[in-house]
Amino acid sequence: MRLSIVQSRLHWESPAANRDMFAEKLKPLSGGTDLIVLPEMFTTGFTMNAAALAEPQDGPTQTWMQEQAAQTGAALAGSFICVEEGRYYNRLLFVKPDGSVGIYNKRHLFSLAGEHRTYNPGWENARLEWQGWRIRPLICYDLRFPVWCRNEKSNPFDLLLFVANWPVTRVAHWSALLNARAIENQAFVAGVNIFGQDGAGLNYSGESAVIDFSGQTLGRISDQEGVFTAELSLDKLRNYRLQFPFLADADIFRLP
Repeated sequence: MRLSIVQSRLHWESPAANRDMFAEKLKPLSGGTDLIVLPEMFTTGFTMNAAALAEPQDGPTQTWMQEQAAQTGAALAGSFICVEEGRYYNRLLFVKPDGSVGIYNKRHLFSLAGEHRTYNPGWENARLEWQGWRIRPLICYDLRFPVWCRNEKSNPFDLLLFVANWPVTRVAHWSALLNARAIENQAFVAGVNIFGQDGAGLNYSGESAVIDFSGQTLGRISDQEGVFTAELSLDKLRNYRLQFPFLADADIFRLP
């Protein structure tokens, strides 16, 4: 599977401008990739202004993602601000070229920025399937919680996706934890961050990366906007797990 990560500046709290901007960035990928991953809250930046910016599930962002998936021939993943029954969620959409949509609501809300006072947490992990791959999508702060990210024996995955707005002040943690999640889960990991400065005055250096099941970095985007496409091999992953069957000895965790 060909996987593309897109690291970009964002227009602060400007959904239409961000959708237009990403549409231009995705054009060269048409027909050349199978999965495109965009950052967390890619239409707005990481904002607590949910009341003014939230959309329903079937709003303009989902429609745009369905159009882009159809045009590029690739599945598309990224999160946005969703309102549902009066509650706000940091919701990731995984949209396939046929228009079907998978969702994941961010479980761990970033209390340091007050995210828990605005948004509601999700309570269920998602495992999606695309081209024979088992994929678990997660969002930013989830990366710090290995039990939530764990490759369960009863619900295994091959690829972890992390979409984020992760500031430069803690970017060393981001890079170290992406590698750790790949090694401990014996899975490919793709982490997509933003670049530049947001409307809250936070700076981002990106460091979006694709990492293989052994912890080797396949590609990284540092200190700039950019797109990177990696070729992922399911056969190599399966052979590695057979050679090093560490997951068979893993602990079983129970979450409340």
